[in-house]
Amino acid sequence: MRHNPSCQYNAYIIVCILYNEDMYLDGIDEIDQRIVKLLIANARLSYSDIAEEVGLSRVAVKTRIQQLEKKGIIEEYTTIINPQRISGAVSCYFEIETAPETFSTVSEILNGNEIVTQIYRVTGRNKLHVHAVAADSDEMEAFLTSVIDKLPGVIACSCNTILSRIKDVKGLRL
Repeated sequence: MRHNPSCQYNAYIIVCILYNEDMYLDGIDEIDQRIVKLLIANARLSYSDIAEEVGLSRVAVKTRIQQLEKKGIIEEYTTIINPQRISGAVSCYFEIETAPETFSTVSEILNGNEIVTQIYRVTGRNKLHVHAVAADSDEMEAFLTSVIDKLPGVIACSCNTILSRIKDVKGLRL
């Protein structure tokens, strides 16, 4: 994974950091925290720009970012598309509860579907929180009837259509 300061698209950084009970970052020093904050704000910053902000050389910043990537603290650099800004796109969240013996199968089926963008295992017995984005309401309905309705061992399923985005924090508050 490489930091590409010349990217010409809106991007943000996905950061995976475990907190200790005091809510301080564990295993990441103050300079790395500052670097991560800068990248969360703008993942397209050059090493030179970051170096100027944190008081290190460009090479030192590059090395630190590579180490953050290697440790899995920085997972990826990606482009986020807002489905509400695409004409006709439909975005839904599903809460799906399955029988214990079909949980893995349901997870695999959903994971293999291109309309599904996120799958989370959540608290509760064998529950999944699933986000799906379809091109239009017809595609979402086809997904419901051909995939969701046919999932094996579903005990309960609810669906919420996203009408608008009020707040959507990217990255992690540090």
